[in-house]
Amino acid sequence: MAYTTIDKPTDYFNTKLYTGTGATHNITGVGFQPDWVWIKERNSAVSHHLYDSVRGATKRLESDNTDAETTAGTFLTSFDSDGFTLGSNGGLNGSSDTYVGWNWLAGGTAPTQTYTVKVVSDSGNKYRFDDFGTSAVTLDLQEGGTYTFDQSDSSNSGHPLRFSTTSDGTHGGGSEYTTNVTTTGTPGSAGAKTVITVASGAATLYYYCTQHSGMGGQANTNSSFGSSNFSGDIQSTVSAGTTQGFSIVSYTGSGTISDTVGHGLGTTPNWIILKNRDTGTSAFIVHHSGLSSGYNMQLQSNGDHFNSTGQGHLGTVGSSTFGFVAGSSGNDQVNDSSEKYIAYCFAEKKGYSKFGSYTGNGSSDGTFVYTGFKSAFVICKSSGSGDWKIFDSKRIGYNAANYRLQPNNSNAETSDSLIDIFSNGFKLKTSSDSINSSSTSVIYMAFAENSFVTSTGIPTTAR
Repeated sequence: MAYTTIDKPTDYFNTKLYTGTGATHNITGVGFQPDWVWIKERNSAVSHHLYDSVRGATKRLESDNTDAETTAGTFLTSFDSDGFTLGSNGGLNGSSDTYVGWNWLAGGTAPTQTYTVKVVSDSGNKYRFDDFGTSAVTLDLQEGGTYTFDQSDSSNSGHPLRFSTTSDGTHGGGSEYTTNVTTTGTPGSAGAKTVITVASGAATLYYYCTQHSGMGGQANTNSSFGSSNFSGDIQSTVSAGTTQGFSIVSYTGSGTISDTVGHGLGTTPNWIILKNRDTGTSAFIVHHSGLSSGYNMQLQSNGDHFNSTGQGHLGTVGSSTFGFVAGSSGNDQVNDSSEKYIAYCFAEKKGYSKFGSYTGNGSSDGTFVYTGFKSAFVICKSSGSGDWKIFDSKRIGYNAANYRLQPNNSNAETSDSLIDIFSNGFKLKTSSDSINSSSTSVIYMAFAENSFVTSTGIPTTAR
């Protein structure tokens, strides 16, 4: 019996250490093209930088404050096949300064997605996808992605879906777009579909019915990553890696607190980090399955977990969507009308990731936490007051894994013997820090360097 389906965790997560140059700097050796890059200067008090492929390169968030998203050509300028390229910004590429970059893969460069197409009566016939409540929506299709439009439903009879670079296609004076497009079967019959692989640099497309005008809409062909998701009440743009259980979700708030948003993982996320990109007073809201039901935390804060309605926060989290809890002072934290949001969603995968909680014992011979793998990255926080802590296997490379950084502040790297990383988990080594306070519940998230036992049954070695 297989112990894990992921024998090479570095295909999905990797830590990269580098020294800044103060000029354009190509960072290689990650091993894949990352979708989420989290960078921290190690030797100085500089904010954490967060970049992702769905928002697009040059767009920064900072985990240690509530600032709105900022954009500059001196930030991370591209996501590359084996890493990323940096501009001259001193916070992530100062001359001779030392840095760590944590890299995750989500949906990658060639996602696949199937949309179920139906034709509904909505001021005339219109196409509708995945039974979403709005017709003829604007689609987001990623360059390099392959999209199947399933027209098997009987409502499609007589309504072939095609693409054009002109609105309403041939009815608007345009012609059919056929680059990397294949069609199969008769609409309304089993097996009928239109499949498109979006070419690099493709123009904005429009989907339309070859027989009737006014049925379709626009299809944005994005060089940034992510594809339209219709699982929730709010249409989202999602880059999802279901094998490794990580998705990046972008959406625009509706202002209706009962609405939900699709995350694309197909299983319930254990960890979600959500941020309003537009408002500089909105927190990073954190859902974690190790917290008591209904409780959230804030990534930029060392404060206690909370479930109050003083501010909006994440509510019900399910296998296809997440929801919200209203705030008495407005919903800007999670779903304010017309505000833009980004969410990073993780679901546990045996042998690759683990999201749980443990109880501290207040001893230097502390609690042992079983993960089932040798950790490449560990982040943990007391459910009460206390700083978040990040450890990884690269910044020292041997036990004690004592180089820590704190997502909720800009402090330089510090050296404390707080944890040991073992082949099958990690052990607390402190009696004086909140992550091992006596009788305190602590949440943690860990990603694997090696699984304790691979799919072939071979155990990994200790550090």
